[in-house]
Order: sequence, then C-alpha cells, then structure tokens
Amino acid sequence: MFKRLAEDIQAVAERDPAARSKLEVLLCYPGVHAVLFHRFSHAPWQRGWLTSARFLSQLARWLTGIEIHPGAQLGRRLLIDHGMGVVIGETAVVGDNVTLYQQVTLGGVSLDPGKRHPTVEDDVVIGAGAAVLGPLTIGKGARVGSNAVVLKDVAPGATVVGIPARPIGPQPVTVETCFPAYGTAPGAAIDPVARVIDRLGERLEELTLRVAELEHERAGTPAGTADEEERRIAAS
Repeated sequence: MFKRLAEDIQAVAERDPAARSKLEVLLCYPGVHAVLFHRFSHAPWQRGWLTSARFLSQLARWLTGIEIHPGAQLGRRLLIDHGMGVVIGETAVVGDNVTLYQQVTLGGVSLDPGKRHPTVEDDVVIGAGAAVLGPLTIGKGARVGSNAVVLKDVAPGATVVGIPARPIGPQPVTVETCFPAYGTAPGAAIDPVARVIDRLGERLEELTLRVAELEHERAGTPAGTADEEERRIAAS
C-alpha cells in the first residue's frame, strides 16, 4: 500500500510542473486521495462487501469530487490531474502510467451487466472533458484530446480529437519530445472534419469569385470593373 502511494506521488511530481514537493502532493492533490480511497474500497468490493465498498467510494466522491466505482480496476502510477468531475465506471480497466484530466468520463452506454466500460491501456493521456463511452479499448500510448467523445477503439499510439473522435496526423504517434499535457500538443487538437470544412469553404469562395469574373468577361465587361457590391455578393 505505501509503495503504491509513493509511486502515485512520484507520478504527480514527474508529470505536473506545479508540484513543488512530495508533501504538497500528498496533502493537496485530490487525484492522489481518490486513488488511495479506491484501493480501500476495491478490496471489500472483491470480497463481496458491496455496500461497504460503495459507501467508501461515495465518501471519496464527496471529499474529492472524483467518482471511481469500487469495481473499477486501476493500474499503477495513475495521475488524475485537477480531478473535479472525473467519473470511472464499474467495469472500467485502467492500465499503468495513465493520465486523466478533469471531467473525464469512462462511461457505459448499455444496461448489459457484463463489460460495458472502456479499457484504457498503459501510457494513455486523456484530456479535460473527454468522454470515452462503451466497452472499447484505448490502445497503449494513445492520446485523447480535450472534449473528445470516443465511441470506438483507438489504435495504440494514435491521437484522436473531435465529436465523434477521429485520428489526426500520421498514425501511430511513436516519438514525443515532451509530456503531452491534455492529450495533444499545442495546435494539434483541431478537429480533422473542421479542417476539411474550412478548406472546402476557401475553395468555394475562390470558385465563386472565378465564376463572377467569367460572367463579366462573357458580358463584355472587364472583371476589374465590377463594383464592390457585386464582389461582396459573389464572395458571400
């Protein structure tokens, strides 16, 4: 128990530049407290003491703002940064060295009593506000951008963003120069669908202007003499 706690504190020190000392982490980080409470509640859950386990998990939720079902399986060195609003469901499985930010949901979308929550493999980072829903798998080393909604498996090393979440950039991502806070590097979290729509809008504007120029040429009026109002209408 104490070895696991020491590992959790060290994980915070390595991944959060705001952490000034191990004592500060122990006293002031609700993510560490929530994981510690989960260890106390998970043990009675495994022994069939379900009500006692749920009571302990609800006490942790009240104290930390983080809800972890006592049936969930958590790996080592889990960092829940900031933590408020994080929800981890009953059949969720979280691997080692995983980082979750505030308001992340590992949730279920069915009433199936079996496996209905995600499996998050080792070294995954899930950004703030992301929802990972259903019995899917987030592959080892994958990144989930902030506010993404993940509805299907994510390949190992991939980075996904958007609603629903889609991969961005070359896949898989295998080399990183720094820890990817919130799941994505600066400027990399643009929804790929939004990028396509932007490009289509730019192309449509170019074609509209070209059509206006051709219409003026056909009418015998030089394109450069079109008044400003016509240009504004053509570009709209």
